[in-house]
Parts: sequence; structure tokens; C-alpha cells
Amino acid sequence: MGDLRMGEPSSGFRNPKPGTRLQNEESKSKNPVNSKVRNGKSGTLYVVSTPIGNLEDITLRALRVLKNVAMIAAENITHTKGLCRHYGIKIRLTRYHQHNQITKTRMLLKMLKSGQDLALVTDAGTPGISDPGEYLIRQTVKEGIAVVPVPGASAVIAALSVSGLSTDRFVFIGFLPNKSGKRKNELKKLVQEPRTMVFFEAPHRLKAMLTDLKEILGDRRMVLVKELTKVFEEVTRGSVSRILKDLTPDRIRGEFTLVVAGSEEKKAHGTDPQVLKRMEAMLAEGKQSIKDIAAILSSEEGLTYRKVYKECLVRKKALGISSHGVVQENQNQQ
Repeated sequence: MGDLRMGEPSSGFRNPKPGTRLQNEESKSKNPVNSKVRNGKSGTLYVVSTPIGNLEDITLRALRVLKNVAMIAAENITHTKGLCRHYGIKIRLTRYHQHNQITKTRMLLKMLKSGQDLALVTDAGTPGISDPGEYLIRQTVKEGIAVVPVPGASAVIAALSVSGLSTDRFVFIGFLPNKSGKRKNELKKLVQEPRTMVFFEAPHRLKAMLTDLKEILGDRRMVLVKELTKVFEEVTRGSVSRILKDLTPDRIRGEFTLVVAGSEEKKAHGTDPQVLKRMEAMLAEGKQSIKDIAAILSSEEGLTYRKVYKECLVRKKALGISSHGVVQENQNQQ
């Protein structure tokens, strides 16, 4: 990309005309394997990431590309028009979604082959990720036409970054099947998955999906992220059962991203320091038996009862708590 200085345009972007090739480093660095196409009239398909809620979450490069392509292929024209109006983008839009992707792809490929640059956007985030744009990208690649990413906002990365779960390794699952039977079959394939998992889910299926997840994967630690970057953004952490319990009808609105601990999460990291701190406070208070404390923490934090119970015994001994308090109460209950 040219050197951007205050008051002057990037080199290669002096008075560009909409629909002409974007003259920057992207058009100069196309895959040499496609040299025949590169040296001909073929345009470029720009895969442009757009905000996932907050309109400020868009890059300068994305805005520049959107202002200089021949056409923008958008999943939802009404939604994208709002973005275009906000930033003064006056490029023609065309609908591209799962119901017209085959016929519309033929039209867009014809434009690309004629030398016109196009931009592909989705409702929110990066096109092609759990998105009908995947088909257009795949067909464009098959035709040997350049496809250039314009990275930006991502619900997957944003949710992971605030999850508090392991982010060393993760796997993106996206949307699970609508029907419970098929959904459970997919979840069974993930029982031994050691990496942190990221799911998308629609509000009307959220409760059923979480119920199936708890049944198949167990009561794991997870994070439920609602309406990322929007006014009513909400991040809820806890076990699957705890989140299900708090999932009242008035809270099941908007778009959801779920981050779920992998099968090795507890083994790799042991008991969370915050859980241990809470455990010690409950033991010191002496109002509940070890059995009750273990039941509460295992349910709310997605840990096994046996593991928490043993940890309670160790912590009680380390704290030097008298047997006339918690232990005596526990013995009386038994």
C-alpha cells in the first residue's frame, strides 16, 4: 500500500474511477500461478470485512475499497445501505445470498472477467465464514481470478479475546444443525475435542442448543456473548447449566456467540484461581458443609463434584479450619 500522508492520497489512488482496477499493491501481487488472468482484463474480488455492530469498527482500507469497486455484492442490501450512507459510499449494490448464489455468481464472474473489481460483504464481520459468500469465493478461485482479503471485525476473535478460556488453540464450529438429532450427532464428534470451541447460534434455537450441549459434552465452562460491540452487549460466564438457568425469555434476543471449553481445559489448567478463592471464603465462613460447597461450585463452574470435594478437603486442612465448623455440620448431615 502506498505511503499515507496527511493531505495527500496514497500512491495509486489519485482520482480513481469507480469500477476501474484498484491500483495499489494488491493488484500487483496476484498469484503468479494465474499469470494469464493477471496479465489480461480480469478484475479482483475483494472480500471485505465490515462491522459486527459498531459502525466505527471498519478499517480505512475497507472504506477505500468499497468506494472504488464497480459493485458491492451484499447479503442484505438494506443493512449494507446503512453502512454506505454513514460513510458516503455511493457504489451500486446487488443482493447475494443463499437463495440466489448460483445465478448471481455467474453474473459476478462475468463482471470480474471483463476487468471490473468487485467487493463482497456480509451482514456483519468477514464474508465466507458461515456465510453464502463462500460459494462465490470458491468459484472465483476456480476461474483463476484474484481474491483479496480486506480483514477487519470478527465475532469469533472478539468473543475469544474476552472469554477468559484458553486461546492457545481453538476451533470454529459455527452453526450446528437445526434439528436436535442431527445437532447431537455433531456434538458427539466434539466430545474429545481438546481445543476451545466457538459456536454461533440464533436466539430461537439457543436454549435447545445449550440443552443438547450439556447432555452431550457435559456441564463445561463456557462464555455466552450477546450482541457483540452493540449497545446491549453482554458477556456471561459460567457452566452450561448456570447459563441455562439464567436464560430468561427477555434475555434471548439478538445474536449469540458461544465459547466452550475443550475436553482438556480442566486438566490443562486445574481449578481456576477465582474458584479456589471463592471456595476458601465459603469454607472460612462455615455456614455450609463441604458437600454443599462442592455441589454449588461444581454446578456453577462446570467442574466435577468429586474434584471440587477433594479440593475442599485440601483447602480446609491448609486453612486450619476447626472440625467443629464445616466438618461437624457435614458429619451431622451424613
